[in-house]
Amino acid sequence: MDKYKIDRINELARKSKCEELTEEEKMEQQALRKEYIAYFRQSMMYTLENVVIVEPDGTKKSLRKKDKPFQ
Repeated sequence: MDKYKIDRINELARKSKCEELTEEEKMEQQALRKEYIAYFRQSMMYTLENVVIVEPDGTKKSLRKKDKPFQ
């Protein structure tokens, strides 16, 4: 996610604390938040896929995916 979109999310959040957002701004804020959450989840999954646990005996194990993903 680019810096402009993150700045826009923060700008809308600050504005909503001071005054009421228009319907258009509320929809934009909701769409940007959904995009940010999707980006965060994708980034976290990529990070977790590359984690390796080193056991005390020196063996290495990759993390395994649970049957039911978190939501």
